[in-house]
Amino acid sequence: MKPELDEIVTEFLAEARENLDLLDGELLALEGSAATPQTLASVFRRVHTIKGACGFIGFPRLESVAHVAENLLSKLRDGELRPTPDMVTTLLEMADTMRGILGRIETGGDEGEGDHTSLIERLTRLQTKSAAPAPPAEAAPPAAAPVAPPAPPPPATDPEEPPVTAAADGFVRVDVALLDKLMNLVGELVLTRNQVLEVAPRVADETFAATSQRLSHITTELQSSVMKTRMLPIATLFDKLPRVVRDLARVCGKQVRLLAEGRDTELDKAIIEAVKDPLTHLIRNCVDHGVEPAADRLSQGKTAEGRVLIRAYHGSGQMNIEISDDGRGINLKAIKTKAIDRGLITVEEAARMSDRDLQALIFLPGFSTAVQVSNVSGRGVGMDVVKTNIEKIGGIVEVESRVGAGTTFRIKIPLTLAIIPALIVVSDGESFAIPQANLLELVRLEGERATSGVELIQGVAVHRLRGDLLPLVYLGRELGLGGPASGGDIAPAAVNIVVLQAESQRFGLVVDRIADAEEIVVKPLAPELKASGVFAGATIRGDGRVALILDVLGIAKRANVISDVQRRSKVRDTQAPHADGPGPQSLLLFITRDGRRMVIPLSSVARLEEFAPSRLEAVAGRPMVQYRGYILPLLDIADLLAGVTPAAASWPGPAGSRDSNTTVPVVVYNDEHRRVGLMVGQIVDVVEEILPVTASAGPGAITGCAVIAQKLTEVLDLRRLIRSAPANLFVSDGPGGDAVGLRVIA
Repeated sequence: MKPELDEIVTEFLAEARENLDLLDGELLALEGSAATPQTLASVFRRVHTIKGACGFIGFPRLESVAHVAENLLSKLRDGELRPTPDMVTTLLEMADTMRGILGRIETGGDEGEGDHTSLIERLTRLQTKSAAPAPPAEAAPPAAAPVAPPAPPPPATDPEEPPVTAAADGFVRVDVALLDKLMNLVGELVLTRNQVLEVAPRVADETFAATSQRLSHITTELQSSVMKTRMLPIATLFDKLPRVVRDLARVCGKQVRLLAEGRDTELDKAIIEAVKDPLTHLIRNCVDHGVEPAADRLSQGKTAEGRVLIRAYHGSGQMNIEISDDGRGINLKAIKTKAIDRGLITVEEAARMSDRDLQALIFLPGFSTAVQVSNVSGRGVGMDVVKTNIEKIGGIVEVESRVGAGTTFRIKIPLTLAIIPALIVVSDGESFAIPQANLLELVRLEGERATSGVELIQGVAVHRLRGDLLPLVYLGRELGLGGPASGGDIAPAAVNIVVLQAESQRFGLVVDRIADAEEIVVKPLAPELKASGVFAGATIRGDGRVALILDVLGIAKRANVISDVQRRSKVRDTQAPHADGPGPQSLLLFITRDGRRMVIPLSSVARLEEFAPSRLEAVAGRPMVQYRGYILPLLDIADLLAGVTPAAASWPGPAGSRDSNTTVPVVVYNDEHRRVGLMVGQIVDVVEEILPVTASAGPGAITGCAVIAQKLTEVLDLRRLIRSAPANLFVSDGPGGDAVGLRVIA
């Protein structure tokens, strides 16, 4: 490449790639109802522009491919030919070939030695086919229904005339490296602004105070403007997805349409680059695993054509992206079986896992439900990479699915990685920053509540926050700092809890003091600190001191807050089985309403809840409660053991005999067939014990008794108790009459 042509060639490469990216969407539109004369004219102009430029610069291979494609598009534009699926496929191959040539020019300075004779011959043959208009029925149907294209360009008044360029005159191409440098300089200016604002209150000078406020205002405006220069509409990413859907649908023999919402939503260029591959994989997952073949969909009463929707919107100071399909949904039974077979979870863990936990298993490394390995799926590589890449940029990914109705993936990511809002906290005299994207709320316990508000369950500190148990993590203890927030024996005067979200798990981070909320500039970490796994970066405070930015997910993993399933899946192979018989197991110790002391394996418990009596309702004379979108039947363990049919009047509440201010402790149990709340008199503790059964205490669900905490305690087989109960005690809405709890309809 000649040195004097470097700048011209660079400009040509950028413009050609831009035209090819837009060309893909317009070519896909030719397969559907959007094949307007304006679209045909636009496709022709883009190829014509590339051909003219490469002829001027001197790239004959690229020019020859563009020239024969231009001849074909000219006949399509003039109405001499109708676009067919084969024609569109060949034109898309032409676009890919052009990209390959451009790549070789960019890396090697020339077009390379590729042979494009076959492609040129096929494009030439397509020009010689019958030009007579034919009704749509005579054209070969596509293997996949056309995907929804990006919005077509504004109609041209004359297809023969080049597009109006007045709007383009208002834009200037800027190197991304220059934008990054500007962003770094603005970041330094923000740090300087923060330092000035820190000093201003201590300087008794009105002029200095006014100047510092003016500096703050200008810095904020400049920061906003520079950040906008890095923002791109997410349509630049969405426009590449219809091609992915079309090609994969044809390979899988399915009919799939891609719909996009929120195309104008803007996102930092660095974030767009980071989420490109994860989004592409999720879209492929929906087409391959989610959407059923046309015959299967028709047999279920669905349309033959499946739909995949990608939606982007701003909310809560972050970008939200949803990818959903109307396909088969996630088969939880298949996931459970596969996870057990691969040793990722045990049978006991699977029995107590919620639907949401089971769905999250698809993000485990090596997990796949595909029956056969293909070039599309089955290797168990992909979903874990999606999760890892999203977490690298401070985001989270969640999945929600209903069998037969489809699956939705939700991604939440920061708008930018350079300057973020954060909460500054202090632990043992050290300042730390917590990204506000992970922050849910702040809780402060004072006086007596500072002691009574923190409970220990199986050695784990928890706080009851609006009826739910919130695990507590002491920042000082996790970082080895010591101090009041390390959870020592000295009773604190106040407890400051920062409620955070890591993946789908909430937890409370206990700190000494909550300092302030401010915008911080993210600086990279040294490798030694990054390797700790609990820091995401660093920033410089207004007083000039460095504050480390906490990696909320890393803190949660170090404190074992994240579900044990993922942790155990990584270490299970290194754990040897016990050779001397069963070891201790976690047991839930409780007292029934009639005073009997009992234990059940904690693995058989889905959740522990406490309901206010006012939440209890009578349905057909039996107590029920609205719980997590379902109507949960409530049964008393004492009544079940005694064979007594429950009645709403015998339960605590407005119509009952007990104090209506007393909460009702409930053990939530569910398996594949039943979900039920079992009421007890008191939940005592969770203990680790070996169960040496000494004698049988009776037939049925009581399997024996043991000495627990120096007291004789009955051992209850909860599964046997539930399965021995009359079926009419449960609410049914599942297939085949499975009693799983009636869904609440708003």
